[in-house]
Amino acid sequence: MAENGSRVKVTRSFDTLIVEFADRKILDELCIAEIQDELVRLVDGTPDVKLILSFGNVEHLSSAALGMLITLNKKVHGKSGALKLCDIKPQILEVFNITRLNKMFDIQPDLAAAKAGFQA
Repeated sequence: MAENGSRVKVTRSFDTLIVEFADRKILDELCIAEIQDELVRLVDGTPDVKLILSFGNVEHLSSAALGMLITLNKKVHGKSGALKLCDIKPQILEVFNITRLNKMFDIQPDLAAAKAGFQA
């Protein structure tokens, strides 16, 4: 679990913020609301934010969590930022593909590829 009961762990790599999720399952409304609040604060506090969300720990994601990601994506792009997703397990990636969200999001296979995309 991330420090201070936080649901995300944030690290900075140059001008990029890397977010790792503490929860293996992002399913319930309270969990999703807390994650959204933390991510929105990050986006609001960082002009031209470059954000990478690493799903390495996440095994289950609800449709409400997908909705939160869509809202976050719009907010990031509205502030001239960029958002990349990485380390998504195959069963979750399949949901992105079925819902065509793979067309909306910049999904990279791993953190190295996501970072490289920002440095290119």
